[in-house]
Amino acid sequence: MSKKLDLAAMSVDEMWQLHEEIGKILSVRLTSEKRELEKRLAQLRRERESHQSSEDELVSPPPRRERRAYPRVFPKYRNPDEPSETWSGRGKQPRWLAAALKKGRTIEEFVIEKQESTSQARKRA
Repeated sequence: MSKKLDLAAMSVDEMWQLHEEIGKILSVRLTSEKRELEKRLAQLRRERESHQSSEDELVSPPPRRERRAYPRVFPKYRNPDEPSETWSGRGKQPRWLAAALKKGRTIEEFVIEKQESTSQARKRA
């Protein structure tokens, strides 16, 4: 298709006919390309299934490792207005703390004081 089209000189009917021809050609080409890709995909799936089945026969899957038990992280900061709201100091700051810090308060004002454990209190008594 070495012939160059002068679209500006074409009438609306001629351009519409050209549009329909292009649409037909594109439709044919796209369906054939899609068919080829589907064939290739089916071939790759067959190869993968045969590869996996032969691999399964040769090697057993590695044993799953158990997750390490992490210690509980206790809260370090408490909202004095709502005592049930606490923060451990890890991750993103909670909204209540960020808002209070914006108002000019310091983070030290929210620190939870360490209480003596009952066993230490008993030793002193």
